[in-house]
Amino acid sequence: MIFQRKTAVVESAEEAVEQDYEQPSQSEDNVDTVVGPSVNVEGDFASEGNIIVKGTVTGSVHTSKNLLVEPGAKIVANVRASSATIAGEVRGNMKVKDYVELTATARIVGDIEAQTIAMEAGALLYGKVTMPGLETQETRGRSRSRKSDEISIDING
Repeated sequence: MIFQRKTAVVESAEEAVEQDYEQPSQSEDNVDTVVGPSVNVEGDFASEGNIIVKGTVTGSVHTSKNLLVEPGAKIVANVRASSATIAGEVRGNMKVKDYVELTATARIVGDIEAQTIAMEAGALLYGKVTMPGLETQETRGRSRSRKSDEISIDING
């Protein structure tokens, strides 16, 4: 890790005390990949760090951290991320490990799978939302066997 040395001067009433301290020049946890507003990326786009999209990405997007799609940005791709904040447009399915936040300017055409979803008033979503963790008797029966799609209802009693 690279450190920059800085000197701080602390003055008291009796004397001036000089202290040295180290400050990291970059935090490895906050490394970002930025797709600028005039950039158009085509193909498979993968990163181990955070991704900020201000331009256009076509193909697929994968990050093990956070995805931020800013207003005016566009993704025409399937998306996989640990978390996502969408303020622009996404045309494709999204599979997100933790949470998805859709701001008021978000436009989504595609399915979303996430543990937690927050959606502001004004956001538009055309697709299916799946939140793993809630399993009903109906979904358990369908996942075990797809032999019959009939539902039996007893109206006599």
